Formats: sequence, C-alpha cells, structure tokens
Amino acid sequence: MDSSSPCLILLILIGCVECSFENHHHLHHNGTRRYDYCVLGAGPAGLQMGYFLSKAKRDYIILERNSGPGSFFNKYPRHRKLISINKIHTGRQNREFNLRHDWNSLLSDKPDLLFQRVSGEFYPPADAFPLYLSMYVKELGLKVQYGVDIGRIRAVPSAAGRSYILTDQHASDYTCSVLLVATGLWVPQKVEFVGSDLVEGYESISTNPEDYRNQAVLILGKGNSAFETAQSIMGRASRVHMLSSSPVRLAWQTHYVGDLRAVNNELIDTYQLKSLDGLVEARLEKIVIAQRKENGVRRSGGRKTERKGQLYVTLNKYTQEEKNSSDVTGEELPGYHIDNFSMRKPYDRVIRCLGFRFNFSIFDSSSCPPNSENAKGRLPGVTAWYEGKDTPGLFVLGTAAHSRDYRSSAGGFVHGFRYTARAVHHVLEQRYHSNWWPSTKLLTTQLQSWILKRVGEASGPYQMFEVLGDVILLRGSHCEYMEEFPIQALPQFSSLSGHEISSHGLIVLVMQYGKNKIDYLGRGRAQTDWTKAWKSNFLHPVLYYYDKLPTEEEMKLRPHGWPLPRPKAIHHMVEDFLTEWEGPISHIQPLRRFLEHCVQTDLRAFYAESCFRASLTHRTPPLFCQQGYLKQQGLSHNGQLRQHVLDAGLTPTEQDAGKSGADPTFPNYLAQAGASVSSGLKIDF
Repeated sequence: MDSSSPCLILLILIGCVECSFENHHHLHHNGTRRYDYCVLGAGPAGLQMGYFLSKAKRDYIILERNSGPGSFFNKYPRHRKLISINKIHTGRQNREFNLRHDWNSLLSDKPDLLFQRVSGEFYPPADAFPLYLSMYVKELGLKVQYGVDIGRIRAVPSAAGRSYILTDQHASDYTCSVLLVATGLWVPQKVEFVGSDLVEGYESISTNPEDYRNQAVLILGKGNSAFETAQSIMGRASRVHMLSSSPVRLAWQTHYVGDLRAVNNELIDTYQLKSLDGLVEARLEKIVIAQRKENGVRRSGGRKTERKGQLYVTLNKYTQEEKNSSDVTGEELPGYHIDNFSMRKPYDRVIRCLGFRFNFSIFDSSSCPPNSENAKGRLPGVTAWYEGKDTPGLFVLGTAAHSRDYRSSAGGFVHGFRYTARAVHHVLEQRYHSNWWPSTKLLTTQLQSWILKRVGEASGPYQMFEVLGDVILLRGSHCEYMEEFPIQALPQFSSLSGHEISSHGLIVLVMQYGKNKIDYLGRGRAQTDWTKAWKSNFLHPVLYYYDKLPTEEEMKLRPHGWPLPRPKAIHHMVEDFLTEWEGPISHIQPLRRFLEHCVQTDLRAFYAESCFRASLTHRTPPLFCQQGYLKQQGLSHNGQLRQHVLDAGLTPTEQDAGKSGADPTFPNYLAQAGASVSSGLKIDF
C-alpha cells in the first residue's frame, strides 16, 4: 500500500464530514428538508443562536410551532409583569458594561437593537418581550419558519455520525446534522396526591382579583409564580396561605434570580405583620385535599361556618388506608387529632403554582436526553458544553439547559443564556468548521490591563458567575486570552476550543460570591481589607493558576462549593461596593504580584529613563522595557505634545511645584499605604 494512501483516505473522510455540512439543497425528492442546523423554538434562546448561525453564514432554520416569536410570553407570567430588570440609566456609555444591568436584550452587532426600544419600565410588561423578539428577527433577517409543530424527533446514523429527523404536524420531515433544542420550559409541573384533581393550575386560573373576593385561598408553591398570584389577590381574598416542602428562599439572600424576588414578596409582610396570610411547610405528596361528606357543620352558637364545596387540607396519615376518593369524614381531618393544626379551616380554592418542566414527549428513545439529576428531573441532563448526555449532535439551549447551574447562576434566564448560547456556537464552529475559539493575542506586559478591563466591564462572566470564565493561555513573553469558556468543561478544553496548553500553564478568571452564610444586611457583610480578599462575600473576581489542565477526575473531586479544582495558586480581588476593581492599592497591586508569581517575571511599568539605565546595566532588562522602550514603543519626543499636556493641566507647572514638595499628581493614600513617592523609580533587580 502506498505510504500516501492513509493521508488520502483521511482527506476523503474529512471531506465527507465537511460536505455533509455544505448541503444547501433544502427540499429533496422525497419531501424531506435538509439543514446543517435546526433550531427548535423561536424564543429568546433560539433566536440568539439563530443570530450567531446567521452571522457565521451557516445553513440553518429556526422552527416555531406558533405564529410569532416568544409565544410563552403571550401568556406568562399570568399577571403580566416581568421580573427581569431593565435598567436603562447606568451613568455609563459602555455597551458591554450596560448589559450587566439589562436583563432582557439579546446579543447582536447592532448597538441599538436593545429591549429599551420597546419599554422604559424597570420591570417591563410581558407583552413587550414578544414585540422585542419580533423586532430582533426582522432587523437581523433571521430564518424562522412559523406554524411548524414538531411532534416527533428521532436520531438516525449518517455519514458524519448521526443526524436528527424532525416530523411536524403535517408529517413533513426535517433532517438536521445538528439539532439545537430551545423549547424552554412550558409543561406545568404537577404533583400527584389524593385530591389533586380538585386543584386549579397557575396556567388556567382567573387573573381578575374580584373573582377571589372574600375567599380563603391555599397556594401550593413558594416561588415567583406563587407569590405573584398571591400578591394579585391578597387585597380581595379573606386569607392566603402558601404551602410547599421548603421554606421560602429570598433572591437577595441566595443571589439566585430564580428565587423569590422583592417585587413579589408583599405577602411576607402581611404574614409577619399578622394580617391573616401565612406560609406553611409540608411535603405535597403527603397532603390530601378533600371535601367534607357532610354539607355543613354546626359550631358553638349554632352558626354554620363552612360553605358547600369548601376544600379541606389533611394529611394522608390521618385518612383511611388506600384512600383515593376526595371525601373525608370529620375524624379524618387533622383538626380532630391536633386542635391547633395550622390549616384546620377550609379553603374556597387551592391553586397549584409549581413551575414548569421540559417537554420530553417529542423525543423517541434514540434521541431523548436523560432527565437531570437535579431540579426534580424537570430538565434534560446536559454536558458542561450543553450537549445532551448520550445524544451527540443534540444541544440544549436557554432555560431548558439550566440543569448545569440550577439554583446557583443565571443560566435559566435571558441575561445568562444569551452568553451560554454564544459559548455553544463557539463549540460548534470548532467541531464542525475547524474555527478555533476566538482569542486575543497579548504581550504578557499587557495582561494585567486586559484583566482589569474585563473585570470592569465584561457582562458574560458577571452574569454567568462561576459558570463562564476567561481562560488565559500563558506562552512566556505573550499569552492568548479567550473569553467566556464554560469552566466545567476545562478537562476537554483543547478538543472544544482548538487551543493547546503550553508548559507555562493557564489562568482562569471567574466571578464568584463568598461561600459563608452571613447576615446579608448586617454590619459585617462587606470585606474592605484587600489583605483579606479571600473572605469577600459579594461578587468579586477570582483567578486560578494551573500549570496543566485539570482532569475530569479532579473536576469531580473538587472541594464542595468550588467552581474549579484546587489550583497551583489562587487570587481573590477584594469585593468592591461599586463593582469597579481599579483601586491602585486594593486591586491593581495585589493582582500584579499574583501575575508575576504565575509568569515568573517582573511586570512593573517603568519610565523610559529607568529602562535606559536598566538596559545599560543588566543583561535582561524588565519585560516592560524589552517589549516597549527597547522596541522604540512609547511617546516620541514632541514639543506640541508637551504643550498640550501642560495646557490640559495634566502636570503641575513650575510655580505649583515650588509651592509644595509633594507631587500633587499622586493622591496621599499612596503614602499612607507605605509606598514611596518619588519622581524616579528606584529599581532593585
């Protein structure tokens, strides 16, 4: 066999994979439509991925069963107020920084394609969101096909490995090399118990408060939909009780935006200020909702207190064995056993507000991702790069992919998954088109400035804290800076990104909250001493230095609550009240020391005079001098420039200098910090 034959076979194989991705004849003779990428669902995640595919000029289609984008928001939230903040005025012009406080806009290269065009309200009306998404589709020219209701998805072998066949309501097939599922969560989550058929659902209740006038209402659930419902009826209902297995979790304590938000929590006030409303804990599987067999029960004074058809809450341990009807006798009510049972009085309505689950029913066994281990199995289980476990080529985007950071980061919400969608697109570009993960090549002397720029403005790591991080590949005198890599996927870094790690190692930059449980409004809540930065409680940057990539095993065995395994060196930048990490003493100097430790080089900046002296007296001048002064980088001698500096008042004039020995361009806190202030830097090599 000719020695060049294996190369030829390899080239042909690569060509086959590539050609399977260049098939643009969409309608085939058997009526099947073929695409490289099918995006299922034209909600915010599907459209966000559509933008990236469109920008990369890929062969894609977005399939949507309804007649317009974001149809979930035509109905939900039921009381029509979004809890995603729309902060238009930040005092800054930086678009990247402003996305930290804009939780509704999608990413695009059009600077004005922002949600603020459709609403100026801080908590916007829900109807504004489909309006914004329609605008997004139109202005970017995204390819969306409406009215396509996919009822079955199956996987079949293909030349490139496998492809997915989607069948719609008209029995038309769509064949896709890669399937991107962005269907969100919309199937109401239910819990089965005796009497659950007597319960109304959040998806179908009346939203007119008058319909609850003088009624006693029990709400199952203590999340935002439950409290939103309670808040809308509490001014009309006689009492509102809320029941779930766990106590209420407040978003401002957990830092998780899916927990109860202050905008919905008025019932906590009326509960704690003793005004007939209340919260109760019990496992829903153990309760029984029932009606009395007798129509009315006489109380002392001969007054009938129960209305016909009222609902009682009891526990299955008090009811007869194997009970499945929803009628109970007086002896089966908890009040008969415990006379001060908290829910002994009957209710006029019981409403279920338990959130939503992923629709697994459209996948057949060949294509169905597994149920997540967390979130009560409501979500599909996905890898750290959002590919379905056991379903290669099927990726999950948006809220449905939230199992990766459930109850911890923002991956279930627009302001989080717009970034994870971008990360998935980078993975697709590398895997199917050999386009490496975008990176910026920097001189090592520029690294500190670049890190400070990122921690000061980057919205991806800020919103997707502890999930997406910047990866810096050290290469000696230069480095590669990659943004927003899913850090749980670090063991697979090279195959996902295309980049290799050198012997110099890597630094990972992530944003983190402190792990200690504290009083979040108490006096000691903030850490201001930079020497104790590792004790920071609020969101702050943390840098991890590794000499080689962490392994899958190390990732599994990482310390509890840590986003990454133990590194060779770690550096916390102290939390900052203004979230501006630019203090010379508290933020910049400790960062420089840490980077110097990682790259084993002096990273200080020097004046030209100092570089000149160092280059005459030392074999290896500092890196800053090597990469700057000695390469004739810097300001050229120019009289006009000096005059401009003087005119702008950027340096003291001779008269000013004569008045005081101290240099007024240096704030006096440098002296307090023990830093020497002098016109020339003294260098000890």
